[in-house]
Amino acid sequence: MTDSGVVIVDKPADWTSHDVVARTRRLAGTRKVGHAGTLDPMATGVLVLGIGKGTKLLGHLTLTEKAYTATLRLGLTTNTDDAEGEAGTRTDASAVADEAVLAGAAALTGTISQVPPQFSAIKVDGRRAYKSARSGEEVELASREVTVSEFAVEDVRRVDGPDGAFVDVDARVTCSSGTYIRALARDLGAALGVGGHLIALRRTRVGPYDISQARTLEQLAEEFTAVPLAQAVASAFPVRVLDSDEVRRIAHGNRISPGEQGPGPVGLFAQDGTVVALAEDRPGYAKPIVVFEAA
Repeated sequence: MTDSGVVIVDKPADWTSHDVVARTRRLAGTRKVGHAGTLDPMATGVLVLGIGKGTKLLGHLTLTEKAYTATLRLGLTTNTDDAEGEAGTRTDASAVADEAVLAGAAALTGTISQVPPQFSAIKVDGRRAYKSARSGEEVELASREVTVSEFAVEDVRRVDGPDGAFVDVDARVTCSSGTYIRALARDLGAALGVGGHLIALRRTRVGPYDISQARTLEQLAEEFTAVPLAQAVASAFPVRVLDSDEVRRIAHGNRISPGEQGPGPVGLFAQDGTVVALAEDRPGYAKPIVVFEAA
């Protein structure tokens, strides 16, 4: 049985996030494993897992900023907006200038309105959109506001095909939770009049956890290592150290006076370094939202 904490996995291609969780349960010797936000099967990179009490962190870690490296192909649409889908409209992209690609990426930077892909897990009338899409139904997905703080084009390459050239774009993207990188590929292609889809994706960071900390499943099989719970909380949230009376009250789920760390979530620690809870400040008090150490 592995102690509670966080495991940062370098997810391999063609594995679902559920596959990684199932494998990690066997490696960790516990069924209490979950993930902080899925990665599509074709994607690789940082997948944050919670072990034991670390699973209580996951819903809060899903809200953090994420970073990716991606390759977008201009000149072809697919029904999933990525390389796993069925090919759609093919358009010769040879006339697309590098400057137009840069301008298109700039236009998709900042706070933007994004329509999620048809093949996504968003529920419409109680049903997952991808299930409706698989059965041939086209669902009306509402646009939503996301923040793309970086959409940096690193390379633009011409790829000759039998029906004309594709344009492949290597990019770095940093964005808010809920942003679809394949929707960025789709929208960039649409703005340039040639269509587009995502052909490669690697997540390099989730909140404070980056690819340098990630371990492959093979490495974890050789030596299973987890970030201890207290360290995981301290790296992801502001820290507040409590006195013994505050610890007792928080452990019972009661309120304490507000701190100076901001609205939260804030990691609450005992003076011996034990992580007690996550809390949020409200007007006049702080309230626990996750308690790790029960009274």
